[in-house]
Amino acid sequence: MIQIASIETERLRLVAPSTACLDAYLQFYTDGEASKMYGGPIEPAQVLARLKADLGSWYLHGFGVWVVQEKATGKYIGTCGFWQGYNWPTELTWWLLPQTRGLGYAKEASIAAINYAYDKLEFVQVRTYMNDENDAARKLVERLGGTKTDRMLFPDGLYRDIYTLKKVSA
Repeated sequence: MIQIASIETERLRLVAPSTACLDAYLQFYTDGEASKMYGGPIEPAQVLARLKADLGSWYLHGFGVWVVQEKATGKYIGTCGFWQGYNWPTELTWWLLPQTRGLGYAKEASIAAINYAYDKLEFVQVRTYMNDENDAARKLVERLGGTKTDRMLFPDGLYRDIYTLKKVSA
């Protein structure tokens, strides 16, 4: 059995995906507005499959997303970590429930994930990309010091900017 390390930040815990966080996944992925940049809304059965895929990534690739948990409340509020679809480059990715956006959680979780990728997963580089209209993601990547290093055509037929992220000081 693989051990998925947890990461702690000042306000957050990044923990392994499990059925304990299914409600947060359901809230996010069945909300069309919240999940529109992630292929949503999707049906509950597809949400469970997404959760299983997030956990399975750790077993197949040795990396994946963590579930983001608020330390103060114990609530699961999103995910942050690394994703790689079939014929897609590995990327830093995240999502947060709408009520927890704007609090700096995405930046805090991303810094922890980036640093873990360099320090523990021995990534040579951390990259991310987003749909051109995803201004919120682009702004976060710029706040994280991301540098646009490429633009490429993806398997879904869309072009996206590729950003490279360096290890970040909190």
